Amino acid sequence: MLANIAGPDLFIVLAVVALLFGGSQLPKLARSLGSASHEFRKGVEDGSQAEDKTAEGKGKAEDKGKAEEKATTEDKGKAST
Repeated sequence: MLANIAGPDLFIVLAVVALLFGGSQLPKLARSLGSASHEFRKGVEDGSQAEDKTAEGKGKAEDKGKAEEKATTEDKGKAST
């Protein structure tokens, strides 16, 4: 959506923002937008790492469950002979 804004359109948008917020508020606004963007990216990265750990943990739990099932089956086989 923002990719369609170019040249004169972008200039008009920036001029309207400057009029609405005033020159003294623009640096503060830019800093807050930058920090919000940084926090968002950090949150996305942390979320993807948490998903990776969860998926890894599920894989280990499934492997452990299969190993226990196999051991139980082998024990039953030995007991019946």
